[in-house]
Amino acid sequence: MKKFFIPLVVLAFLALSFTNKPKITVYLIGDSTLSIKAVNTYPETGWGMPFAWFFKSDVKVDDRAMNGRSTGSFLKENRWQPIVDSLKAGDYVLIQFGHNDEVPTKKTYTTPEQYVTNLTKYVKETREKGAMPVLITPVARRAFVDGKPTDTHKEYAQLVRDLAKKLDVPMIDLTAKSMALLAEMGEDKSALLYNHLKPGQNPNYPKGKEDNTHFNELGARKMAELVLQGIRELQLPLANYTVDHQ
Repeated sequence: MKKFFIPLVVLAFLALSFTNKPKITVYLIGDSTLSIKAVNTYPETGWGMPFAWFFKSDVKVDDRAMNGRSTGSFLKENRWQPIVDSLKAGDYVLIQFGHNDEVPTKKTYTTPEQYVTNLTKYVKETREKGAMPVLITPVARRAFVDGKPTDTHKEYAQLVRDLAKKLDVPMIDLTAKSMALLAEMGEDKSALLYNHLKPGQNPNYPKGKEDNTHFNELGARKMAELVLQGIRELQLPLANYTVDHQ
C-alpha cells in the first residue's frame, strides 16, 4: 500500500484555514447607557461592556455607542458610515437610541418622524450588507411615581415597537424588561443598579453622585443580561455563540 505524505506547509495552511474563519461581529450603536466608559468615570458602566463577555471567541462585540448621541448626531458625526463599510454577511447591529432623541431641550433632539427615518436607515443599510439589525427600545431610567416605575420613554419606545413590526425587524423591548426589573426590586433597592455614590465614597466623584440614568457595574450587567435574554427569546442564531451554549 502506498503511503501519502502531506507536506508540513500544507498541514499548517489547512490548520490556519480552519482556525481563521471570519468572526461574527456584533456592532452596538447607541448612547451612553451602553457605551464604553472612560476610567475616570468609574463605576459608571454601559451595558455594552459586560455584554461583550457573554460570547465565545467566534464573536467580536464592537461597541461603537457614544455618550450623548442620538440617532441624528450619530449620523452627522459620521459614526455610522465606517460601520456600514465594515459590515459583512452574518454580522449583527444592535441599535438602541432614544435618551437623547426625545429631549426637546437637547441639541441632539430628533422629532418622532426624524427618529423613525434614522432608525429605518440603520436597518435598511444593515440588511443591504447581509447583516442582521436588531432594534432595542431605550433602557429605563430610574423614575418612580407612587412607588411604581414610570416610563419616561413612552413615545419613543413605542416608535421602535411600531417600526420593528412594520419592517419585520427583530426587536428587544428593553424598556419593558428593565422597568419590570425596577418594579421587582422596588424604588429603594433599584438605586443599587445606578451610579449612586455618597460624598467621599469614590475619588472620581468626591462630591457624590445621584444618577438615575447611567448604571454601575451591577446595573450594567443586569441590563446586558436582559438584552441576552431578548436574543434568546428571538431565537437568533447569535444565541448559539454564548459561552454557556453546548
